[in-house]
Amino acid sequence: MQVTTLSFDNLHAHGPLFTDLLRARHRTFIQQARWDLPEADGMEFDQYDTPASRWVAVHEYGRILAGVRLTPTTHRCGIYSYMIRDAQLGLLDTIPRDLMWEDAPVAQHVWEGSRVFISKEVPSEMRLRVQIQLIAEMVRTGRELGAAAILAIVPVASQRLARKLGLEWTPVGPVRDIDGVACVCVQSSMAMRMH
Repeated sequence: MQVTTLSFDNLHAHGPLFTDLLRARHRTFIQQARWDLPEADGMEFDQYDTPASRWVAVHEYGRILAGVRLTPTTHRCGIYSYMIRDAQLGLLDTIPRDLMWEDAPVAQHVWEGSRVFISKEVPSEMRLRVQIQLIAEMVRTGRELGAAAILAIVPVASQRLARKLGLEWTPVGPVRDIDGVACVCVQSSMAMRMH
């Protein structure tokens, strides 16, 4: 199993890994979750997939097992900044505006984690190992980028797994129903210990 952090600077060195990641996101979010998202050539993407973002991919033998996108909260592209803030500002009608109790931060030390997924094709006996690899690389990459915290929308049910992996999540908003799943906006410190 390999874990790779992709950026626009290194895409050329990783063959089809980036397009494979976008195709895995298409399977996960459009085909399986039935989200109404932009797509082309079997790939899912949106306005946050810009040169400012980074993508962590867990992969093995040419298959994408898991992924997450990291976006700086200071980035702007037209009217958009990052998903949680844009939802709060009313720019995204499919995500509740009241995700956070306070204004979404715009700070160099805070990055957003989004489009987190583990492929349904990952066997149950391998899932924990894949999740550990994904989170460990997200933390390593976040620290390398100068992030002190990651902001994300996560299913409430995943908080127990996060603690098991050594991730300390602090809820920063109320529990909200997103596509039939109880979710909460959390902030995770990059000072966490990894098992």
